[in-house]
Amino acid sequence: MELSALTLHEALDLLGSGATTSVALTEAVLGRIDQVEPKVQAYLTLDREGALRQAEAADIRRKNGQNGPLNGLPLAIKDLLCTTTMPTTCGSRMLEHFVAPYDATVVGKLAEAGSVLLGKLAMDEFAMGSTSENCAFQTPHNPWKLGYVAGGSSGGSAAAVAADECFASLGSDTGGSIRQPASLCGTVGMKPTYGRVSRYGLVAFASSLDQIGPLTKDVRDCALMMNVISGFDPHDSTSINLAVPDYTATLQDGLKGITIGMPAEYFGQGLDAEVDKAVRDGIAMLKEAGAEVVEVSLPHTDYCVAVYYLIAPAEASSNLARFDGVRYGFRDTSADSLIEMYNRSRSRGFGDEVKRRILIGTYALSSGYYDAFYKKASQVRTLIKDDFARAFARCDLMVSPVCPTPSWKIGEKADDPLALYLSDILTLSANLAGIPGMSVPCGFSSAGLPIGMQLQAAHFNEEILLRAAHNLEQRAGVAGKKPVIA
Repeated sequence: MELSALTLHEALDLLGSGATTSVALTEAVLGRIDQVEPKVQAYLTLDREGALRQAEAADIRRKNGQNGPLNGLPLAIKDLLCTTTMPTTCGSRMLEHFVAPYDATVVGKLAEAGSVLLGKLAMDEFAMGSTSENCAFQTPHNPWKLGYVAGGSSGGSAAAVAADECFASLGSDTGGSIRQPASLCGTVGMKPTYGRVSRYGLVAFASSLDQIGPLTKDVRDCALMMNVISGFDPHDSTSINLAVPDYTATLQDGLKGITIGMPAEYFGQGLDAEVDKAVRDGIAMLKEAGAEVVEVSLPHTDYCVAVYYLIAPAEASSNLARFDGVRYGFRDTSADSLIEMYNRSRSRGFGDEVKRRILIGTYALSSGYYDAFYKKASQVRTLIKDDFARAFARCDLMVSPVCPTPSWKIGEKADDPLALYLSDILTLSANLAGIPGMSVPCGFSSAGLPIGMQLQAAHFNEEILLRAAHNLEQRAGVAGKKPVIA
């Protein structure tokens, strides 16, 4: 097997035995990037020289017995995590040349663990999108079928992992932006509980919904990444001060005594037949592992899209007000007045989807409409959270599809924002409720495109998600399959 095709835990085993070095692993991944990146287009920034320097330092640490849990492993991150060594563009012209004065907490945690940071990955502008087509610079392709979407907004993060252009990556999930691209690209992706992973240094889209999480080649790698990035951070007022378990410790446990809920609302009209079959086959495998399956109900599911697309744009309208051409970011220098400078800088710096959501959010927060829209959406959000609480009183975790369909052609839905918004209908509710969710591969469509199963659990119960996902992975026979990038 090529070194670039290894999982994190396989690479760690080789490093521990002395069979390879961090420099060799990094060179192999850089060689893979040279080979496939012109077709996949996952990277916005690649720090080749910096990565090799970090790899050399990792080999010295290993020689001196100073190993971190990810020492010498080449990783990449979504381009909305602040870094001092390379630009943080958020996929936008507004921040095209912005270099942050500090590192995000998760970036610091990866560095402390000894990892090698290869670069920053393509994404929808300011994380607003479902296909990464809203990126101002390039659109990543699905490695399983070039010309098809990699998902979004963490499309580059999923595509890079699927194409072996890094061993693992970090993305962010506001309404499914880790789980949906993970499903479309055949990787494992986790959105942790809100507050489990620090958001400090994450450029905000919707602050009450955003959460950072890993995209990996298999479930064990996901657990390894969660061990590193989880934990309390005093810099983040929404960070929860809870002990972090060893997520790898219970992966091998069976599912006897575990009850799995099937939300009836997630298996209805509009679900692709091949997706439905693959997920139901996966559920049968979980039953074989000892789980009991019951039907549960989330009666307010029909309101999730409406609630999300009021709350998220409202928070985005507030968060993105800072990009005014004054303090940092793009500034239109041709303006003759301050108001004109604001207008031109924001009009030229932001793309169409970002401007659309700012307008929706500003309207929802405006005088006379706040109670009718934002306040009402917040009240229904509470009802959605209550639905999950009642469901988890009957089951330990819930299973469903991640996306109603497999991947589709780039450009196919680009002019239909509503169709794109509906592609997230099965993932939005986890963010509204703040619960953990993940996608794990469970099959392929007849066209050879990956299909993922979504697992959701009660707050801070990531362990049971990883355990169930590992059991499915062992039975589904999907892990380890690689796309052929012609």
